[in-house]
Amino acid sequence: MSSLDIFIGETTGTAILILLGGGVVAAVTLKRSKALGAGWLAISFGWGFAVLTGAYLSAGVSGAQLNPAVTLGLAIEGGTKWSDVPLYLGSELLGAIIGAFLVWVVYMGQFTAHLTDPEVLAAQPAVDGLVDQRTAPKAGPVLGIFSTGPEVRNVVQNVLTEVIATFVLVIAILTQGLNDKGNGLGTLGVLITALVVVAIGLSLGGPTGYAINPARDLGPRIVHALLPLPNKGGSDWSYAWIPVVAPLIGGAAAGGFYNLAFK
Repeated sequence: MSSLDIFIGETTGTAILILLGGGVVAAVTLKRSKALGAGWLAISFGWGFAVLTGAYLSAGVSGAQLNPAVTLGLAIEGGTKWSDVPLYLGSELLGAIIGAFLVWVVYMGQFTAHLTDPEVLAAQPAVDGLVDQRTAPKAGPVLGIFSTGPEVRNVVQNVLTEVIATFVLVIAILTQGLNDKGNGLGTLGVLITALVVVAIGLSLGGPTGYAINPARDLGPRIVHALLPLPNKGGSDWSYAWIPVVAPLIGGAAAGGFYNLAFK
């Protein structure tokens, strides 16, 4: 597998993953969307299908890791060369940024309608009818489309939730069988992993929104901070380290546990 294969596979696969995953959250959240109010079940299955699509697309090219926590777990397990890890991580982050930008492109009109709606504006601190960025909430009204946030802000609980959920994801990937090269998902593994993501969303996603993927959270949060969205509020950078660090801990723990228990 060449460096170009890794770059193309991981960038494209992660972009598709975030486009479809962020897209389902936008569809459920934004005013003037036909899927408005469809709920958590739609989001959980939407993210599962997003993983399925992105992983099928890239499995034969780069192994469909699409997640720095998975990459770290595979490196510890031995399936991914440590020398390839920086390229995987960079490609995954770039793909997540591209995917999040495309979500905005697809839902551009809905973002504007939502963020200029009087009910949305009334819920935010305002000066002369405009949101005062100095007092705007840490998490703006559409930040959840781009990245995750906790329902209860408790650092220990939030970290443990993401560690445990990511451990489940990565150990499931490692134990259900990898592709012939051992560096990612095989065909059946893509389907199993997508179903595991749905299970995590339904069972463990309630407290924090189940980032379970540092690139999935950080890349779109950067896009939220940069996009010219009216009245978008804050990007909640004070929380942003948790969905980056905690999944990496969970992925590393899964790789180490796999080596101890299954090899």
